[in-house]
Amino acid sequence: MLHVADGPLSRLRGLARLDDLPGDRGLLLTRTKSVHTLGMRFALDVIWLDRRGAVVRVDHGVQPRKHAACRTARSVVEVAAGSGDRFAAALASQVPVQRARASS
Repeated sequence: MLHVADGPLSRLRGLARLDDLPGDRGLLLTRTKSVHTLGMRFALDVIWLDRRGAVVRVDHGVQPRKHAACRTARSVVEVAAGSGDRFAAALASQVPVQRARASS
């Protein structure tokens, strides 16, 4: 399941301060070409999507306190390290995104 962060507060907070992220969950950040992992407590796989939602690139194991960017991306999905390829394959096969509110 993907939680969608499309408002200013949810985008700023992102996944910061979580102790972990279950392997079946992710966070979709809309309208962005870059992310940071400030305040993160675990590594992420970052899936970059173009304007059509097609996977452009997957960055594996992005560590806390780092910055990552993809010039051709228009949105990004953050998932737990090790889950990126599975999520990217699901996104590539056009699995519908289920909108859910990010927990506070």
